[in-house]
Amino acid sequence: MTTMPRYMVVRKFSVDESQMPAVGRRSREIVDDMAIIWEHSHVAIDEDGNVRTYCVYEADNLGQIEEHQRRLGLHDIEHVQEIVGDVTPADFP
Repeated sequence: MTTMPRYMVVRKFSVDESQMPAVGRRSREIVDDMAIIWEHSHVAIDEDGNVRTYCVYEADNLGQIEEHQRRLGLHDIEHVQEIVGDVTPADFP
């Protein structure tokens, strides 16, 4: 079984925290329409009050991540990195 590459996507949004539930619903609609998987996201508010997300996606290629960004709008991608593995504290007894 071949798995798709996984990506960490760092975004800066142009909406405030109160608007993020609607953005999240729209993002899910887009993902459901595309051949990508949204695993999870961490949401943070920076010192200037900007919403930033750190999201993990599975996608065949970076172009799919960029297409999701274009369709969603309201944000800029600051950084994308392919994930090569995962560890937890349990991996280091």
